[in-house]
Amino acid sequence: MTKLDRAIRYVEENEVEKGLALINELKHEATDEEKFLMVEQLHEWGLVNEALPLVDELIKKYPSEGELHLLKAEILIDLEEEEEAIHILSQVATTDSNYVAALILMADLYQMQGLTEVSEQKLLEAKRLLPTEKVIDFALGEFYSSQGMYQQSIPYFEEVLKTDKELNGIDLRQRLAESLSGVGKFEEALPYFHDALQDKLEINTLFEYAFSAYQAGHYQTAIEKFVELKELDPQYHSLYLYLAKSYEHEELLEEAAAAVNEGISQDEFQKELYFFKGKIALKRGIEEEAEAAFKQAIALDPGYVEAILTLSKLYMSQEKYEEVIELITHANEYNEHDPNFDWDLAKAYQETEEYEKAATHYEAASRVFLDEYAFLEEYGYFLLEEGNREKAKEMFKKLLVLDPSSVEIQDILFQLEE
Repeated sequence: MTKLDRAIRYVEENEVEKGLALINELKHEATDEEKFLMVEQLHEWGLVNEALPLVDELIKKYPSEGELHLLKAEILIDLEEEEEAIHILSQVATTDSNYVAALILMADLYQMQGLTEVSEQKLLEAKRLLPTEKVIDFALGEFYSSQGMYQQSIPYFEEVLKTDKELNGIDLRQRLAESLSGVGKFEEALPYFHDALQDKLEINTLFEYAFSAYQAGHYQTAIEKFVELKELDPQYHSLYLYLAKSYEHEELLEEAAAAVNEGISQDEFQKELYFFKGKIALKRGIEEEAEAAFKQAIALDPGYVEAILTLSKLYMSQEKYEEVIELITHANEYNEHDPNFDWDLAKAYQETEEYEKAATHYEAASRVFLDEYAFLEEYGYFLLEEGNREKAKEMFKKLLVLDPSSVEIQDILFQLEE
């Protein structure tokens, strides 16, 4: 057994000091090959400060050896000296057998620095030099996926999957499924998620599978997988909203309500859960519960426009016009605005006989809703009641364009023309 072998055994048997002492002795008598092995071993142990002088010594002796530059670059990365690592890698000659490996490592470093275009160029150069190398296809797939460029990543992952299910400890089926989901190809993604989970159950992959099933309209599958995930990790907060939505699509309203309440018990600050709780309560005919849930959502986010509008419509249906005015006025105080706010306020002020305010909000809403039949009709009749015949005529003419067959609108316009 060589001294290096004995040193490695000492470290593996937790006699680290003995092992390092033996390596220090060996530094002065080792061959260059042994020194290279020592550098690799020290690097593997995380003793990069001890490895660096040795690799520098070897580079000084063999300046054109690309493998040494790669090894030094990896050590420098561990020392968080990325700029120096790039400098070392750039010295690897284009004719060196390690040049492509240097390009891939440089691509990683440039991406870490946010220089994504340079990173992409390095990977594409590597692909040009070794067009059939699966590691490069994998690196390009990972690069595009990390940038959210899922369409570009798909062919690279597909190419690697022709020969390998896994590379560098990463399941290619899961990666391809993610990319397919990222471009909305949820149906195509499902079998890849399924196969990946058959080999290894991983909760994030399980969530993505369930979510893709939901997006593809396979609600029963989505329910099964979300429930499975909930049993594995009840604190996986993202699952509850989509589990509840999946139940809703299956018209299982009681189950949807139970799922959303479970979600709230896990995360009482997720406004979307309260909003959906309100929607389910409306479907179940429990208006008081719906109102309370919408109010809670708005309390968490006073600018939650969707919740404000839904609660406003609930108040409208209950003829609670003062509450509509208070609700939307409060939202406006938070600098939140939506054209529907003006429409709702116009109707509410009209019903509370504050006609000047109603007219102001109808006018504001008209900048957006002049192609909306219901708005034009409502605004037209309001203008008629207010005696503004010319402007009312304008609204009813627009209505007739939208519905030329309406006898009622024709009669109103005939009377206005007279």
